[in-house]
Amino acid sequence: MSSINYERLYEYRFKDVDQASRQAVWNEIGTFVYERMGGPTKVLDPSAGRCEFLNAIPAAERWSVDQVDNSAFQSPGITAITSDIFDADLPAKYFDGVFVSNFLEHLLTQEDVARFLGLMFDCTADGARIAIIGPNFKYCSREYFDCADHTLALTHVAVAEHLYAAGFTIEEVAPRFLPFSFRGILPPSPVLTRRYLHARPTWKVLGKQFLVIATKPNDADR
Repeated sequence: MSSINYERLYEYRFKDVDQASRQAVWNEIGTFVYERMGGPTKVLDPSAGRCEFLNAIPAAERWSVDQVDNSAFQSPGITAITSDIFDADLPAKYFDGVFVSNFLEHLLTQEDVARFLGLMFDCTADGARIAIIGPNFKYCSREYFDCADHTLALTHVAVAEHLYAAGFTIEEVAPRFLPFSFRGILPPSPVLTRRYLHARPTWKVLGKQFLVIATKPNDADR
C-alpha cells in the first residue's frame, strides 16, 4: 500500500514560499515562544520539518525528529533524527523543553495523540515545558482540510484535555495565536511579525492557530 510522499507534498505546498523569508519570520515566532517556555536548555522538536524553530533559538542542545531528511535546512549543532517519532530512540526524562508545531492534526486517531503525548511525557524531565501550536478547527474549519495530510479536527480545548490526560499541567491556552498558514495573512516580514506577536488583541482578529503551553509536574506533585 502506498503512503504519502511527504517530501514531495511539502515541496508542492511551499513552492511559492521563499525559505529565507520563512525562516526570518520564524526567528521572531521561535524567539517569542521560546521565551514563553522559560528558555529551556535541552529542546526537542519531534516534528521539526525544516527546523525553523530550532534554527531560531539559542538552546544549548537542540534535537529534531522528522520523517524527511531536512539536513539542508538545519543550522549547525542540531542533533537530527530521521525517523517516525514513534520509532525514534529518545533519552528518557532528558529534555526540559518540547516544541510541537502543526503535527497533531496529522495523526490518524485520538489514541495516537495520546500515545504521542505519552512519549513526550516520558522523554521530558520534571518541570519541563511543552508548547503546542496547531490549526484550531473552531476558527479555520473552512480551510482546515485543504491540507492533504490533515486527518484529525482538533481545537485548543481538545489539545489541553489531551495534555492534561497525559500527565501535564496546563499553563497557558491561547485559542487564537497565529494565522492559518504562511500562504495566508501573516506577512513574510520579521518586523511586522514581531509587532503582531506583541499586539495580542490582533491575535483575536487574525489568529486561527492555537498555542497551548503545559508543564510536566515534579514527582512529588503527581
